[in-house]
Amino acid sequence: MVKTASTMRALGEQAPEFSLPNIDGKTVSSKDFAGKPLLVIFMCNHCPFVIHLKSALAAFGKEYQAKGLAIVGVNSNDITTHPDDSPERMKAEAKSAGYTFPYLFDESQEVAKAYGAACTPDFFLFSAQRRLVYRGQFDDSRPGNGKPITGADLRAACDAVLSGKAVPATQRPSIGCNIKWKSGREPAYFTGQPATTE
Repeated sequence: MVKTASTMRALGEQAPEFSLPNIDGKTVSSKDFAGKPLLVIFMCNHCPFVIHLKSALAAFGKEYQAKGLAIVGVNSNDITTHPDDSPERMKAEAKSAGYTFPYLFDESQEVAKAYGAACTPDFFLFSAQRRLVYRGQFDDSRPGNGKPITGADLRAACDAVLSGKAVPATQRPSIGCNIKWKSGREPAYFTGQPATTE
């Protein structure tokens, strides 16, 4: 597995808007969640790093949606090279995993570029005012490293933003598979090099 790290964009930046098709065929927009803190998760079906976390992500989603956090998953992978990430497979994967949050398909990859997403999974947490307060890992667990999946890092950030407290500025990058960019469409920040952070 080639490991790619988050770009760790600047905290405080405004959330880019999005309007993307959900697996149920309906369009979901960032404006649908006005007034709520928003977590955007760049993810996919086939990535071993996402598969490693998917049960925990499903449980996390149910728990934090009930607490008032808006959550969306976004798949930006090129499905011509990775057909396992097609919208049809996304629908089956969401049902199998138990995802209760919208799972959106970013076919143009423009949303991933706007967010500076680099890997799967890649987490971006915004305040109710749509300012970036957290970007980084779910926790320290990775496929094969033996560490328990707790979601500690993301949970701490979400708990802080939901309670109106400051999110710690010390944040560790997420590590995962690189987003599968369409040929010739790679963003300037994508180097194609494996992560050196772990």
